Amino acid sequence: METETATPRWLTNDEQCAWRTWLDASKLLAHQLEKDLQPFGLTNNDYEILVNLSESEDQRMRMSDLAAATLQSKSRLSHQITRMESAGLVHRVNCESDRRGLYAVLTEAGKETMQKVAPHHVDSVRRHFIDLLSSEALADLRESLAPVAEHLRDKRGKI
Repeated sequence: METETATPRWLTNDEQCAWRTWLDASKLLAHQLEKDLQPFGLTNNDYEILVNLSESEDQRMRMSDLAAATLQSKSRLSHQITRMESAGLVHRVNCESDRRGLYAVLTEAGKETMQKVAPHHVDSVRRHFIDLLSSEALADLRESLAPVAEHLRDKRGKI
């Protein structure tokens, strides 16, 4: 647990504005990307899983690794994969080396869905994020958020 101090370090007006702007932008962007995936019958979580599987060797991942990659609990991921199995996008197979382990595997229908949806998703990301920022602003954003992401990855690994 973090060390508590007697007096909170309240945010300055500039810090509060930056924090709330980031919160608003990240929530609104996630909402818009989700909305743009709806015509394909996908959620952001579905798409993230399909991306992870499509970029993995043999288009499969251990369920525990996929849960870690998508920041989902194993239980939540299991429910998500069950829904995606019903849609024919993925299926589960037993791990030969560990009888308790399972793989999530991208199906042909899942591959076809990715090929169909990916161009639309990239267009959505461009329209609602990338194209609204200059290349300098994107570089500044990467540089600014890298320490936050690294800190949180390290912290997550220690849990």
